[in-house]
Parts: sequence; structure tokens; C-alpha cells
Amino acid sequence: MAHLRSGRARILALPAGLALTASLGLLPAAASAAPLDEAPTAGAAAVATNGPKMSYVVNVTGGHSTAKAVKKAIAAAGGTVVIAYDQIGVIVVHSQNPDFAKTIRQVRGVKSAGATRTAPLAAQTTTDIGAEQPLSAKEARAAADRADADQDPFEPLQWDLPAIKADKAHEKSLGSKKVTVAVLDTGVDDTHPDLAPNFDRAASANCVTGAPDTTDGSWRPGPTESDHGTHVAGTIAAAKNGVGITGVAPGVKVSGIKVSNPDGFFYTESVVCGFIWAAEHGVEVTNNSYYVDPWLYTCKNDLDQGALVEALQRATRYAERKGAVNVAAAGNARTDLAADEIVDKTSPNDTTPVERVVDPEVCPDVPTMLDGVVTVSATGAKGLKSSYSNYGLGVVDIAAPGGDSTAFQPPEAPATNGLILSTLPGGKYGYKAGTSMASPHVAGVAALIKSTRPYASPAAVKALLYKQADDTACTDPYDINGDGTVDAVCEGGKRDNGFYGKGMTDALDAVRR
Repeated sequence: MAHLRSGRARILALPAGLALTASLGLLPAAASAAPLDEAPTAGAAAVATNGPKMSYVVNVTGGHSTAKAVKKAIAAAGGTVVIAYDQIGVIVVHSQNPDFAKTIRQVRGVKSAGATRTAPLAAQTTTDIGAEQPLSAKEARAAADRADADQDPFEPLQWDLPAIKADKAHEKSLGSKKVTVAVLDTGVDDTHPDLAPNFDRAASANCVTGAPDTTDGSWRPGPTESDHGTHVAGTIAAAKNGVGITGVAPGVKVSGIKVSNPDGFFYTESVVCGFIWAAEHGVEVTNNSYYVDPWLYTCKNDLDQGALVEALQRATRYAERKGAVNVAAAGNARTDLAADEIVDKTSPNDTTPVERVVDPEVCPDVPTMLDGVVTVSATGAKGLKSSYSNYGLGVVDIAAPGGDSTAFQPPEAPATNGLILSTLPGGKYGYKAGTSMASPHVAGVAALIKSTRPYASPAAVKALLYKQADDTACTDPYDINGDGTVDAVCEGGKRDNGFYGKGMTDALDAVRR
């Protein structure tokens, strides 16, 4: 997930050292778009258009004729259709009418509508994009000297691969190039030598505006943007090619779908676009290491926020119906997501946060708590829940290595760092930690399952993912820093509990027929 930058902790990876802290391109089938500056139709002049320019999602009920009528009503209310995802009945709209959402909710055929943010479209906020701990030249040379003939040079530093038996799995299968994992994130540098051999350009796009842009390289992070997505992509599918590191599924394809804007926000329209793009391009697995801004917990009983949850749930369900398994990070706030109440002090994170107490059943962390999404908690090099990882009985589905402070969970030699080593833009490598790093391990294992069983449905892949996971009992008492204070309480049994869900993901079982 994406909770680690400065005060807002957006992407679900932790900074190094665990401070814990466009032109529109091709559109997917069944989507329609209008130019962003299209003039409103007759009647729109009667509504206010002098407010800040905001973005909305409008969720439609009924079929094509209903959607057509709603689009006319949108124009009459002072809105401009950016794109209509008719596949799921979600329309992305821009409007400067302060009463747009209130007006359009009264229209027949509209189930819900809401602003996707609390700041205007032109808002510019954070400049902190998170940090990574680079791989030192000395460490790289030492690792390469110790690598076996069948290992990539830096693989001896990847304690996370044997932790899920991926090293043994690779002796049987590297995965199929017919399988693609889409990384919905901050962008992927497909020029990286460990990613280029496996990159799926056809399944890549920039979805930041809410409509896909397929301009060459649009999916890459800009020079001042986060390296998060590139790190995630390497964990999934860095090629086993004698260079750098090895991914969990080094024989599958990986695509980049950029859903984070230059300021690091993941807004609803961008994420909906990402899921639809993945679905329409035959992606088998999506990885989602972020939460959707501006709400850490998005409340279904709020008119605006509820519309966002509805749009995102429609998008994830559509992607699954089209064949994708959706995997997401549980988050890095050390929070019990199964608690009766949670205090949220960070939302909305694009304007002024207001402290509120929420019920996570009513106000889920999105997308990880949406129905059907695989929720992943993080573990460290000792196999214990990472100090920062969210947890929760009935919420966490499965666990995977996400790294932890080396002081808390040091790895065994030859690995030297308790964080996760992966790819960074510009051909570099570095360490990060977070549930953001755990989720791609599970996405990679899901890709191996799909490679072994190409005709398995998403439901079947998920069932195998859970069945094959290694039982991991609760850590009780859980005192991760050894100060004599219990840091979290795990509920449940050996097979299913709040820390590890169904257990540690298992790459070796994934490649067994």
C-alpha cells in the first residue's frame, strides 16, 4: 500500500532504513470520451460555472439509453464528460458548478455521484516522493562474488525469495510469457535492463487523467516522480538474465499502468481507468500497492465518498470478470483493520485533514478492503509480521515478505539488509520496505499459478493461492522491538488469523501440477 511519504504516507512502501515513517490515447473498448474543453450543451448557461474545477465520478444504473440520457443531464448541469466507462456505468466528469454533484444525483438513472478529491484539479501539494536505500557498489560486488552459477548477481541478497520458496520454484518454472501482471502504481521504467525483457507495452498506459494515454513511455515515472512502481515491478518479474536481481515470476510479463499524478496522489478516476485498461488488455493479475486518495478510509455512508467506493468496486469486479486476480497491500499504519473503530487523522490528505473516528466496515481502506481483492500483510526476514504492517482477522487474506528494520528482523547471511531489494529507475537497484513490497510477491505467485494452470478462473487462482499458503500461527506475544510492550494482538488460529491470513504465500506449490 501507499502510506509512507512525509505526513501523508501515500504509497504503501516505507522509506529506506524504515523511518516508518497529455494527449488522450487509445481508449478501451466500450469507452467513450469527449474533449476536456468541450462546451456544455444548451441549458448549461443557467447553472454556475465560476467555481473551482473539480473532478467527479457519476455512477449510472441501467443500460446504454440511460447512460446517454445521463450524459445530456451532465452537460446541462455544467459538466464535461472526460470519459464514460460504459462497461461498468461509470462516467468521469469535470465541472466548475459547485452544485454539480447535488444536481446530478437527482437525475433519473444516477445511482451515485461524488467529487474524487477535495482540492481543485490544479492543486499542487506534496513534493516528498519517498526515499530508497541504494545498493552500494561494495555490497553489489560481494553479492556477485557469492552468487551461484544459476543465480543472478544480486540474488544472494534477496532473502525474500527463499522465504516463499521462489528459488526452488524457479528450478521447475519461471512462469509463462502468456501471463501479464499489471502494476497500477507511480509508473514503471521499462528501459531498466531487468524489466525490459519482460515488459508488456500493449498492456501499459498512463491513466492519470482518468482516460488512458498510450503515448510511448507515458507509463514511466517522471524525473521527479516516485520510483515506487519500478521497485514493485522488479519484485514481480525482474528477468532471470544474468543481470541484477530475480523476480518472483521472472518468466512472466509485467506492464505499467500509471495511476499516480506528479504530486503522488492516486485519485479514483485514475484507478478506475487502470482497472478497466488492465481488464480490456487481457491482464491476468493486477498489483495495487497504494490507497485511493484523498481518504485513508472512504466512507460508503457519505454521498461523495460512497460514490467513489461504488465506482472502484465496479472496476475491480469488472477486471475480475474479465480474468484478472486483483492483489493489494494491506497498509503500513500498524492498524487492526478488523477493529470496531479506527481513528483517522490524515484525511482528506489533499487539503486539510480532519480527525474522525470510522467503522472500517462502513469506511473501508480502498482498494485493499474491496470485495474480491486479495489483501496482503507484510513479514520480515524472521517471518514475523512486519512492525508497520496493518493486520486484521477476516481482512488479511495472505502474508508475504515486505521487509522490516534490520534491527528487528535481521536476515541470514549472505543477505545483509532486512528490506526488499529490487529495481529502481535508470538501471539502478535499491531497498524498500512496506506492504507495498509484500503485495507484489503475492502477485508474482498468482502469476505462477496462472502460468501452471492457464485455464484457471480468478476464483480458482485465489483458492489455490490460499490453499497452498504455508500455515503461520499467530505471534503471541508480539513484541517486535523487544521493549517488553505488546505491539499488536493477533486473533485467530494457525490456518487463518489476523497477522498472516491463510499463511505465507508459497511459490513452489504454485508451479506444482
